[in-house]
Amino acid sequence: MEWNFPQPTNEPVLAHAPGSPERLALEKALHEAYSRQVEVRSYIGGRFWDGEPFPLTPPHRKSHLLGTAYRVGREAVEAAIEAALRAHKEWSRWSFERRAEIFLKAADLLSQKYRAYANAACMIGQSKTVFQSEIDIIAELADFWRFNVHYAEYLLRWQPYSPPLTRNRMDYRPLEGFVVAITPFNFASIAGNLPTAPALMGNVVLWKPAETQLYSARVILEVLLEAGLPEGVINMLVVSGPTFSEVALRHPSFAGLHFTGSTATLNLLWQTISQNLSVYRNYPRVVAETGGKDFVWVHPSADAQGVAVALARGAYEYQGQKCSAASRAYLPASRAEEILGRLIEMMRSFRMGPPEDFSNFITAVIDKKAFDKIVSYIELGKADPAVSLLEGGGYDDSVGYFIQPTLFQTTAPKHRLMEEEIFGPVLTVYVYPDEKWEESLHLLDETSPYGLTGAIWAQDRRVIDKALDVLRYSAGNIYVNDKPTGAVVNQQPFGGARASGTNDKAGSPWNLIRWVSPRAIKENFLPPQDYRYPFMG
Repeated sequence: MEWNFPQPTNEPVLAHAPGSPERLALEKALHEAYSRQVEVRSYIGGRFWDGEPFPLTPPHRKSHLLGTAYRVGREAVEAAIEAALRAHKEWSRWSFERRAEIFLKAADLLSQKYRAYANAACMIGQSKTVFQSEIDIIAELADFWRFNVHYAEYLLRWQPYSPPLTRNRMDYRPLEGFVVAITPFNFASIAGNLPTAPALMGNVVLWKPAETQLYSARVILEVLLEAGLPEGVINMLVVSGPTFSEVALRHPSFAGLHFTGSTATLNLLWQTISQNLSVYRNYPRVVAETGGKDFVWVHPSADAQGVAVALARGAYEYQGQKCSAASRAYLPASRAEEILGRLIEMMRSFRMGPPEDFSNFITAVIDKKAFDKIVSYIELGKADPAVSLLEGGGYDDSVGYFIQPTLFQTTAPKHRLMEEEIFGPVLTVYVYPDEKWEESLHLLDETSPYGLTGAIWAQDRRVIDKALDVLRYSAGNIYVNDKPTGAVVNQQPFGGARASGTNDKAGSPWNLIRWVSPRAIKENFLPPQDYRYPFMG
């Protein structure tokens, strides 16, 4: 196996400073995106399908029509399965090199030709600032495509030992059947990675993007098709969740689920899978990343300004719509007033509005359903005597789904605001006595069912070591003196356990190995000619 793939490096995040070439290109792309309407259809077996139309609107300007999407039904899902299984016969036998070339080309197209176009789609469709969009749909997605080739090459090079007169080898087969990829609204990079990681390993995929991410999902599909993805390998379906699951998860050739979404949804999907085990040809693989109730724990020795910035960014960037967003914080009594004062000062300087205004730090949450859920938690906090509203708490959906970054403090460390995932710009703080810092670590560990990300802030090395030990299973990604968001491919493989998923680490070889079914092959060059062994003499 002599592959000559380039050594990947992380895609640079462009600054988009005023007057820069990338800023001018993006401003043009934004203007063009707002000026025309698009149509988003399911892509099945090389052709686009019509269906029931529904409007696509920006979360920050809900009266503006970006275009129309078309929701298909059961017949289309069945057709996608047939198309995928047809494609499997050839795609599964392609050489790894031929498959890899498609995704390496896709990464180059995305980061060059499509950069401004994709950024504009992500900013408008998902209401992301240019920085959040740039690190998502450009840098991280390009990194996934390039580094996945690198990780796969690493995996495929491993071969077993062959003694004299024997040859042993591994055949890294794709799964027998099709993989289902269900992707969320909040990260276009996840929407691009979940279907393509299995496809790189030779699998065929049914991809169901979130309907609130379709505007940028169509761009990802365009890039993959221009890069040469054969028809039937990845079939994108605009379909309701129940219809999709009813057909795809009950089919005998269902072979695996690649999922990012809520814990409740994963539980329903897993129940459906477990109820159909007798139907399947193989036991399906389940690779999932779900929710989080991510923490920032602070020791009295911590840097107050650093903590305040980490909370401002970790809790409120992209309106807290990250599974890794800081949602609960534990502050020592001796430092709480200083840290909270600095944080509140920053929050009062936040500008909120549409993403095409580059001075805005906060934009809109994704849709009415999310808006209502987040508001219900804000009102819960306002009404509870165990909770104090320190900053924010306002909201307005007259133009778009805007919610003020909100900061609560509670005297009840196991309050719902400290336990449950909100997925919005709401941070709740609990203040503990300095001398009980070790007890607060155990309290943190026992408070929420999730185990995704967390941050430890301290200067005392002994404290850091103790915190890492106590919180060993509290987070799959943990940060020391940093915010709990912003994992980078090839630097912090991402994923958590407990109620946060299967911890198969997107952005690492651990994820890709789940999408192969290895076959061990032994060839004997000189077979024995007598059944008897020496001990029988």
